[in-house]
Amino acid sequence: MAAKSVQTASDPPAGDPKHAARATRSAGREMRSRLLDGASRLFRERGLAGTSISDIAAAADAFPSQITYYFRTKEALFVEAACRDMLYAARAAEQATLSAHTPRDYTRALVESVTATDSVAFFAEALTLTRRRQDLAPLVERTIERLHSEGLRAYASQIERHGWNTLRDPDATSRRFWAVAIGVMVEGYAMGRSADELSREMLRVLGEQATAKSAGDSRLSVAR
Repeated sequence: MAAKSVQTASDPPAGDPKHAARATRSAGREMRSRLLDGASRLFRERGLAGTSISDIAAAADAFPSQITYYFRTKEALFVEAACRDMLYAARAAEQATLSAHTPRDYTRALVESVTATDSVAFFAEALTLTRRRQDLAPLVERTIERLHSEGLRAYASQIERHGWNTLRDPDATSRRFWAVAIGVMVEGYAMGRSADELSREMLRVLGEQATAKSAGDSRLSVAR
């Protein structure tokens, strides 16, 4: 006599609506991620005008209709890809500072990480695009606020960890860093500067932002 199959709580029936909804959402997230990955690479290589929806669909092994379904327009996909890459670059920069023990080393690690990628220039193009497409501005605004809030959190953590004394308000320091990064890199790319040249220029413009606590000094000190 054949054994009856036993259904467990962890194995929902195939027709369970909740299970189907979860599977659909998971597949949707995976497809969006694939489209963003493919679009990011092509937009970086060819720019917005030089990249077609068909190109992106082929790179992501998807259909053109899926791009319009998830993102509506090529421009919306461009902005979302640029914003995502910018946040990835910020996260990588934060990781690069973890071994820094002085304010100067901390700033240098941030700068070298950011100038080693073209994510900032990509994001700057998205900023320019939203000037003509105000419907896309909210995503850029949220990205900028996230850059500032996460930058502030990371910087404040370093101040507390090392006993540094910031020379400016920490929030202003975080906001100033990204403003300088965008300005220097947009200008640098336009003038054909190398990553090393961009790094030196950013360090020059940023200057000392904090001072480290000297021996026997009970006060917090930092320089960035």
